[in-house]
Amino acid sequence: MSDSDATSTTSISDADREALLDRVNSQSATVGASVPDEVDVDGSAVDLSAFIVETRKVDTVPPAMDRKLTAARESLRTERERRIERLETEPLDRETAETLAEEAIGIDRALNALEGIRRPGFADEHHADTLAGHERWLAFVDQVR
Repeated sequence: MSDSDATSTTSISDADREALLDRVNSQSATVGASVPDEVDVDGSAVDLSAFIVETRKVDTVPPAMDRKLTAARESLRTERERRIERLETEPLDRETAETLAEEAIGIDRALNALEGIRRPGFADEHHADTLAGHERWLAFVDQVR
């Protein structure tokens, strides 16, 4: 058995585990980090890279989509916690531990992208309602003329 075979089947050391956990929990973990192509979320494969790219294209969340956005965030948070829990507690080989850490960081990037989407606040909604009211009024005035 070669040295590389021996290291791939042995459990990760406590120091290496701590280093991975520190990296995952670092404030700057997502900066410059590569995102896994796919991550399993609630039993379904999600193309995380495409998800992040598509999320960046969205400026605001329509009220009808807010519930879906909240559900997506919760699912991603749950999956991130599952990976961290495994990384903290399970006997893992180095490769599996690295994969879990990279997936957790990728999920963090997705969560950051979701947090970056602006929800219309009360002022925005009020402004939109006011404009809609003015447009209705102008349409009425045009009909009267």
